[in-house]
Amino acid sequence: MQIVRYLHNKFEHLGVISHGRILDLPEGMTVLQVLNLPRPERDYLEGQAGKHFNAPMDSVVLLPPVEPKAMRDYVGFEGHIAGMKKSEPGDGSVPKHWYEAPVFYFMNPHTIYGGNADVPAPAYTQKLDYELEVAVILKKPAINITPEEAEDYIAGYCILNDWSARDAQKAEMSVGLGPSKGKDFATTLGPWITTPDSLEKYREGDRYNLEMSVSLNGVRLGGDNLKNQSWSFAQMISHASRSSYVGAGDVLGSGTAHTGCLAELWSAGNTDAPSTLKPGDIVEMTVTGLGTIRNRVVAPLYEDVALGSVQRLNSNHE
Repeated sequence: MQIVRYLHNKFEHLGVISHGRILDLPEGMTVLQVLNLPRPERDYLEGQAGKHFNAPMDSVVLLPPVEPKAMRDYVGFEGHIAGMKKSEPGDGSVPKHWYEAPVFYFMNPHTIYGGNADVPAPAYTQKLDYELEVAVILKKPAINITPEEAEDYIAGYCILNDWSARDAQKAEMSVGLGPSKGKDFATTLGPWITTPDSLEKYREGDRYNLEMSVSLNGVRLGGDNLKNQSWSFAQMISHASRSSYVGAGDVLGSGTAHTGCLAELWSAGNTDAPSTLKPGDIVEMTVTGLGTIRNRVVAPLYEDVALGSVQRLNSNHE
């Protein structure tokens, strides 16, 4: 099942994808309610879809497929972190702790964009970047669960673009915290949620053999395969739940695929890679079995606001 949230006539609706078209589901149910149905009931519901609305996907505004209370993003691909460390402070090697536990940061659940939305660039960056990822969505709360138990908590998967302001990210992380404003402004989720049963044909052990690619203005710039995750989603979910609470509907990102962002290309000295994204650019990400998200970068929504006297805090000590 591929379940989608969309706008039609200015109202939010729930539907399923069939042959590139959106078929409406009966009103009154939430995404999580549908995803928590037993398989036979879910199949029956899908069979009833499209009685009032049946239209091409590109004829509607896609909403984020879920509205999470919390979002965690990992560094799950060794190829990516190894590539990024080449241009970061230190000896260029992958930190030892990365091999010991899956590390994540929290994302902003209030700045999520749908799979075909325009995404405003933040006014404070000159180094806007994309990040090609896959996300997992939980269907029930997880507390102190094992990796072996984690599969029973998964509602489905979707594509995630972790938009990044690289200059802001670099500056703030030099303090020893972050990323904060480097990631705070936008995340794309979509175009829909694909349930695990729909991906079984791609399964290889505890991974999925899903090709991932990203293009900018129609030119492919990078890609990987989800099976190359160094940390599985089951391990990520289990780690997040240790002495903690991961909620129903929460999102966990795989981390950027190898060559899945411009910064990694910059680090490798790829002179063909653009120096930054700019308004008018179109970023398209495709993952086998999960569809395609296509977002246009647009001008900032708000003018930047200077920090004033706070920005000059250290001047009092010079």
